[in-house]
Amino acid sequence: MLERSSNRPDDGNTYGEQAVTLQSQADARSELIGAAPTDDETNRKNMALLIQLRWTAVVGQIVTIGGVHFWLGIPLPLTRMGAVIGALVFLNVSSLVWVRHRAAITNNELLVALMLDVAALTAQLYLSGGATNPFTSLFLLQVTLGAVLLDARSTWSLVALTCASFVWLTMAYRPLDLPPNPLSETYTLTVAGMLLGFALNAVLLVVFVTRINRNLRQRDAHLAALRQHAAEQDHIVRMGLLASGAAHELGTPLASLSVILSDWRRMPDLTADQELAEDLTEMETSLQRCKSIVTGILVSAGEARGEGSSPTTVTAFVTALVEEWRDARSARTLYFTNTFGEDVAIVSDIALKQVIFNVLDNAYEVSREWVELVAEREGDNLVLSISDRGPGFAPEMLAQLGKPYQSSKGRAGGGLGLFLVVNVVRKLGGSVTAENHRKRGATVRLTLPLATLAIGGSFDA
Repeated sequence: MLERSSNRPDDGNTYGEQAVTLQSQADARSELIGAAPTDDETNRKNMALLIQLRWTAVVGQIVTIGGVHFWLGIPLPLTRMGAVIGALVFLNVSSLVWVRHRAAITNNELLVALMLDVAALTAQLYLSGGATNPFTSLFLLQVTLGAVLLDARSTWSLVALTCASFVWLTMAYRPLDLPPNPLSETYTLTVAGMLLGFALNAVLLVVFVTRINRNLRQRDAHLAALRQHAAEQDHIVRMGLLASGAAHELGTPLASLSVILSDWRRMPDLTADQELAEDLTEMETSLQRCKSIVTGILVSAGEARGEGSSPTTVTAFVTALVEEWRDARSARTLYFTNTFGEDVAIVSDIALKQVIFNVLDNAYEVSREWVELVAEREGDNLVLSISDRGPGFAPEMLAQLGKPYQSSKGRAGGGLGLFLVVNVVRKLGGSVTAENHRKRGATVRLTLPLATLAIGGSFDA
């Protein structure tokens, strides 16, 4: 019996090492998601809001102090109160410079900023009646902002500071020298001050808490997108492991079939029969296609058995791709239009070829009588449009294009084709869009930057 050799690489360690490598990449991506700088970016935005709030406080204090001193005729220590306002202005200018050169903003730094605001408010209240000042309600603004921005321990620290400040203001303060007025008029001034303080609290809380919540929602949306991307990448890793393992396992039977067909070719009884000879030729063609598919899988996994990518041009690449697809599927209903214009040198990429094959296969499956591929140039992008006359995409599929297991074919595990297409094109810096025609059919557009396909990463425009 003839001895049949195997084309399998060293299966003892190669597949296991590849599994460890790919899984390590997946774990690394998960760690990156956990360490994503979304919290730092959100804290930076929130610190900017606190700086804006402090500017608002500066303007509000100037207006209030001026109105009380000059309009109501209640004397205030303008020099000392102006010094507190000057300190706030200096703090704000310093904060702007500090934030601009700061790599990350932490929870403790937000706490310090709020504590400084509490200290400034306490100083102004001390100089204007202490706890009897109706603007003591502004302490609640700081506490509310702390509850939204800070962790639990920091928030309780801020609560303790505001309570201690309020208690201190009941014992130590500079009394207001109110003009001689009836008791009812003094009461009216107190109520008016309380109303103004309540209105300021309400307006500032609505404005700034709304903006802070918007920052937090943006952070949560960004984290959700990162987690979704990590899940998709992990799914691709697992599929890569499965495909690479299957390619390795297919090496032995394909090699055995190749040896058997070679033996049959040397048997006169078989080659003498014209019909059997034709069948042998077709079997050899199919076997070579299977080997080509296995090679393509291994090349995509970084384990090429033969040559890898090669220099070519856009027109040569797409033309050869169309011919190969037609020959492999014996399909003559693929119509190719090339309006790219002046040719550009690129690198032939097996993964990209498989992506285009996948989209063509999907179109051919639902529209065997007509499939069209159009290659055109839009700026610095190569745009490939694949159109068919099938039933089109369901609305829910268009809304979630590229998500795994979104399929209208009703097969278990279906919907992975477009998922892989979207992810491979995304890796190349491009995008995938799909749309239904008004009457019948659909078009899938692959937009690919020529810079990522060009030799050496650049191209002549």
